[in-house]
Order: sequence, then structure tokens, then C-alpha cells
Amino acid sequence: MAHPGLSWTYSARPRVAVLLAAYNGLRWLPVQLASILSQLEVDVTVFASVDRSDDGTEDWLHEQARRDPRIAVLPAGRFGGAAANFFRLLRDVDCAAFDFVSLADQDDLWLPDKLSRAVGRLAREQAAGYSANVIAFWNDGRTQVVNKAQAQTVLDFVFEAAGPGCTYVLAHDLAAALKTFVSDHAPEVNQVYLHDWFIYAFARSRGYRWTIDPAPCLHYRQHATNQVGVNTGLQALLRRARMAIDGSAFAQAEMIARLVGADRLPQIASGLAGGRIGLLRLALRARQCRRRPRDQVYFFFACLVYALNPNALRGRRSEK
Repeated sequence: MAHPGLSWTYSARPRVAVLLAAYNGLRWLPVQLASILSQLEVDVTVFASVDRSDDGTEDWLHEQARRDPRIAVLPAGRFGGAAANFFRLLRDVDCAAFDFVSLADQDDLWLPDKLSRAVGRLAREQAAGYSANVIAFWNDGRTQVVNKAQAQTVLDFVFEAAGPGCTYVLAHDLAAALKTFVSDHAPEVNQVYLHDWFIYAFARSRGYRWTIDPAPCLHYRQHATNQVGVNTGLQALLRRARMAIDGSAFAQAEMIARLVGADRLPQIASGLAGGRIGLLRLALRARQCRRRPRDQVYFFFACLVYALNPNALRGRRSEK
């Protein structure tokens, strides 16, 4: 059921605030910004936040804002990563006049109906949060559909995002609740390094319905400077293995669960905070913790590997 109190009264042409985080993105921003401003059947306003850059990104965005009233640029700052930059946007942008809030990376290409399709699906399903599949593309011409639209599970939000954050569209009520929480808990939230994972966890933990669209909504650029890219290939597998062995993924899950209150769920309380026995319990709940069957298998073995790493567990205990 939809979250109690969720309002579905919005403009005939929905007003969407697009929160764009940028850092040294001048080579990609012109085509990305053009694809955002060309969205069909919605009215967009782009709010850009620049992590201090040395390639002219900030000056270029200010010039675009002088030419187009649909663009606003926040004072630049030093954020050290995309997550902190997006949290700054959520805190500082006044979205009260908008029906929806969307997140945008600096280097993708949005399909013309990305936002109108999201709005339509949110309305049909009476959902508050939307994400979608993407088409990853590389400079050598390769493309690949990234499928994140498997059925949601009871605990997936504690252990993964709903998909790439650049696909997220939030209904007004969810965006307002998220803004309040991020503002009230800024020091803790800024310890999160994956904003899309946190936003999904926040929404699901508070009973907001989330919909994941199987239709790709954008072309998702892959390059050497991606902070987080597509989880495919040997390199991605090795990165996951390292995160399981050193416990960083579990530490992030525990932090997010604690922030959104999901650590009070019996399955999480007895799992993440339950030492080796807790990790074994989580391994047996792998189908509840991830959406994709392959990821459920990875999760099962990640729990086992981490449970057998005494140094990682000892480090976690010393932090408490």
C-alpha cells in the first residue's frame, strides 16, 4: 500500500527539480544538460552543485545559468565525493514548489521521456520513489543493458540500492521527508558514501512504495573516472570480493541500517550486529537481502568470507 498521506495532486505539466552534482565534468556536461532541458511533458529546473574543479566546470555552468532561467548554480564547495555533493543539494535546494525531485550525474544522456515516464509510473502505482534500468555505454562503442528491476525483497534496501542514483525520481512528500532527515542528521549522513543506497533505504524503511522500471531511461556513461560504475566483469567481481573480505560493505550496510532505523528489524539486529553467528544467519537469508539471484549467491559467500575474517570482525568491535 502507498505511504499514508502521500499526495498525488500535481501540475498538469509536472514541475521537476533536477539535482545535478558536478566535478571536473566540462567534457560531458554540454550533452548531458541538453538532454535534461529537452525532457518532454514536464517543466524542469536544474540545480547544480560543483565540487571545486579545475577544468572550468563552475564557470561554464554559471554561463549557462545566465542564458537559461531554468538553471541555477549553488556556491561551489569541497565535498570529496558524489554522495556528499548530493546530500548538500538535498539540504540546500528549496524543492517546496516542485512536484518531483530527480537526481542527475554529469556525464549521462537522458532519453527524452525519462521524467515523463517516471511520473506516469509513479502515479499509476501510487509510489513515492522511482528508479530504472540503464544502457551502459563505453567509448569503444560497447553497450549493455544494466538490469536492476528484479522483484524487491523484504531486506534488499539494507544491502543495495534500487539502481543507479541518476535514475531516481522522488515524489514531493518523500523528497521533503528526506530533506528534513538529511538536514537534521548531516554529520551522520555525510559518512555514507553511496547516496542512492541510503535514499532507497530511507524510503523503504519508512513505508514508502518504490517502483523499479525495467525500461532503460538513460545512457549510462562508463569511463575511468566513474566513482561507481557497472558491476560487470572480473574487475567488478574482485572489487566485491575485497569489500567482503575487509568488511567495508557490511560496515556501510550497518551504518545505513542504523541511520534509517532498520537495525531494529529482528533479522538485521541478529545479523549485522551478531558477530560470526549473525553473519551465518544473514547468509541463510540471502534471498531476502538481495534482488538478483546471482547477487544472492554472492551475498551468501560474502557473509561466509567475512565471518571467517577475524581481523575485520575485531576491527568492527573496536569501533563500537
